Amino acid sequence: MTESRLRVLTLNCWGLKYVSKFRSERMSAIAHALASANYDVVTLQEVWVYGDFEIIRTAVSSRMPYSKFFYSGALGAGLAILSRFPIIGATINPYSLNGSPIEVIQGDWFVGKAAASVLVAHPTLGQLQIFNTHLFAPGGDSGPLHLQAHRLVNAWELAKLARQAAEVGRYVIAAGDFNSSPASLPMNLIQDHASLRDAWVESHPNSPAMPNGLPSPVDAVNIFGVTADSPLNSYSAGKRLEPIARKFQGKRLDYIFFRQPSSPPASVKTPILMVKDTKVVFTERVPGQNFSFSDHFGLEATFEIIHPEGGDLAESSDTHIPAPVEPQAPNFVLATVPNPASTPPRKLSPDSITEILQSLTACYRFSQYRARSQLTVFVVCILLLLVILVGSAWLPVSSFNPLIIFITIFLAWAATTFLYVGFVYGRWEVNALTNIIEELEIYRDTLLERQIR
Repeated sequence: MTESRLRVLTLNCWGLKYVSKFRSERMSAIAHALASANYDVVTLQEVWVYGDFEIIRTAVSSRMPYSKFFYSGALGAGLAILSRFPIIGATINPYSLNGSPIEVIQGDWFVGKAAASVLVAHPTLGQLQIFNTHLFAPGGDSGPLHLQAHRLVNAWELAKLARQAAEVGRYVIAAGDFNSSPASLPMNLIQDHASLRDAWVESHPNSPAMPNGLPSPVDAVNIFGVTADSPLNSYSAGKRLEPIARKFQGKRLDYIFFRQPSSPPASVKTPILMVKDTKVVFTERVPGQNFSFSDHFGLEATFEIIHPEGGDLAESSDTHIPAPVEPQAPNFVLATVPNPASTPPRKLSPDSITEILQSLTACYRFSQYRARSQLTVFVVCILLLLVILVGSAWLPVSSFNPLIIFITIFLAWAATTFLYVGFVYGRWEVNALTNIIEELEIYRDTLLERQIR
């Protein structure tokens, strides 16, 4: 069977147990909507409850019988992928930096933000690697550099994974909630280093980069691809927004990226993956209710698979996928030719790397300062425990005992917590930043040497 179209959806489902409003009702509505749709691949974020995933998986099983729910961190990654095509491999790569364990309210460290991926056996494209991610949230595009640095680390690690997948001859689709605006440094890093192309931009080439005045909420969705903080969404209507969200009547945080394989043999005639259309979906209310499907809208992309003229067809016996495939799956041809009509691949410039390094260096210094402060708190707690231990012998009134016990327990908890976050996590964060800074410096120096030559 020849497949000429590929429809992909990404949706942040906002499914945190006990916290997300109307979670059960919304998950059931999402499952019903997906069951009646005609998608080939669906990437979901913030599906924290496995029971919710089962509801969705059961509802769409006739159309998308293959699925994967990913585990990471203490509370799970919240990532899931559904596919119409056989999944022949799956993996999850937790990001090196995901905030601090002491930032309980933000919660990113506990859920283990990651890049999840499945390797799909597509009947026309051959090996198709699909990435699903949810990048570090706090800080936004204008927050402190030490918070933005964590998202930059996420973007760098995802870009490396996507680039490696393309270099071994796979088509790549990377979708999810990137928590970054289109012009931000993490988005530039992902597109430049991995040569990933933004499906929304490719299918809306005439859309202005900036609005001329304040757009209507509908225009913000249809023209600028706004998926979060839209006045049309019941959970963000009336919400206090940051400047960029006020300018665009919301933010574009959800993306679908794609690219062809790298380094093709020019004589082989293989398919070209091109985006045909993208649109923001799940913008309406849940049927019969006054609330939205999620606090994010979904993003849908329709790709067209084109067979170029000329060249020789690759023999399936020579390019058969070596991974184990389900018995009913046919032999597949490994596609290796990029789109000759596409724009030249973008490259990460030394200036961009320098800007990234500035943010990472600021985070490195902040991490060292924070670790010292937290270890100081640990020492103070230990000293206070010693004072209480020694001084309790001179307390004449036993009625103070419950208060002393409570203070002792609190100080012991604080000492243990700050020892861990100041020493164990502090060293982890500093070491991770050191490794990435050194890696980027080597990469920048290599680029500069090539420019000199």
